[in-house]
Amino acid sequence: MKGATIGALLLGATVLTACANNREEVVAPAPPLGPGALAGTVAADRDGDGMVDGYYTPDGTYVPFTAPPCPTPPPPPPPPTPRGERG
Repeated sequence: MKGATIGALLLGATVLTACANNREEVVAPAPPLGPGALAGTVAADRDGDGMVDGYYTPDGTYVPFTAPPCPTPPPPPPPPTPRGERG
């Protein structure tokens, strides 16, 4: 009886070691970054409108995007002169 128990344990250990998998899994490389992407950051949509408003750095700091100032509008056209074609 003792020999059968030891034999069963050895057989079980042999079967389990045959199923063991020591290979390392192959991980696919990350896709390339798109234009304007910052490596190591996470995009943030704070107001929920679907547009990215800024990004979070790896240490958790939120950095909002800031747009350049708008150009000044052109001056208004000059007023019409009293001279000219009359109907």
